[in-house]
Amino acid sequence: MDKLLVILKDIKVQHTIFALPFAVMSAFLAAEGLPTGRQLFWIVMCMVSARSAAMAFNRIADARIDAVNPRTKGRALPSGAVKAGTYWTFLIAASAVFIVSAGMLNRLALMLSPLALIIVFFYSLTKRFTWSSHLFLGLALSVAPVGAWVAIREEISLLSMVLGAAVIFWLAGFDILYACLDVENDRRHRLNSVPQRFGVDRALKLAGGSHVVMVVFLLGLLISPLLGWFYFTGVLLVAGLLWYEHSLVKPNDLTKVNIAFFNVNGVISVLLMATVIADCMWLQ
Repeated sequence: MDKLLVILKDIKVQHTIFALPFAVMSAFLAAEGLPTGRQLFWIVMCMVSARSAAMAFNRIADARIDAVNPRTKGRALPSGAVKAGTYWTFLIAASAVFIVSAGMLNRLALMLSPLALIIVFFYSLTKRFTWSSHLFLGLALSVAPVGAWVAIREEISLLSMVLGAAVIFWLAGFDILYACLDVENDRRHRLNSVPQRFGVDRALKLAGGSHVVMVVFLLGLLISPLLGWFYFTGVLLVAGLLWYEHSLVKPNDLTKVNIAFFNVNGVISVLLMATVIADCMWLQ
């Protein structure tokens, strides 16, 4: 149990909050109102287990890289707090829970579950060969809204893909911001990222551009007849929060990156979820 708690702390299981609201809002849109309690339960199980498996794979794959990075050398594997075999056991268990949870939803969700795992695992390898790894992280988390739609409707829709695209650029934008903290380490060890490739100043501009694209895709969701003024107001507030997030980070001052990364983005996802639910329930 102690080792499990160490792993859960190491993978920051609480950060599931970033992607979970996008899965929930997709579920409400797919259900055209309130999904069943059973559906929501298994969607949450899928989200927590898939992210846990993905983060475990990330920690295993990056153990040597983390060991030489001052910011990450205290993580469980490089510090010796947990052995690799224990982490592999956790990874296999979390993956199994995800597949079983998907199977409890419907056949298509079960059939797509191995592909979903491949997508969320693949991100951890991309920093080794492409500076666009941030987009792959976004792709990994975009599985959440698309998967939630599959969970409810047993299909993949245009609306879920639009929401997934918004997640891709949201994640890419704030992951670029976070990667600015590691730019010197990435250069030293030849790891790829936007800040390493283009410099911090241009990276911050590209992060801002990515978030502009996110807002465009969020506005695109207004094609749904379920969404109205609650959601539109929420998008405007999100745009303001993104502007605030970027105002905190300067090329010569990265001390507030963690505030932008954790606090603001947690508010953004919950705010969007709340406004989608409000509009969906308003029509009931």
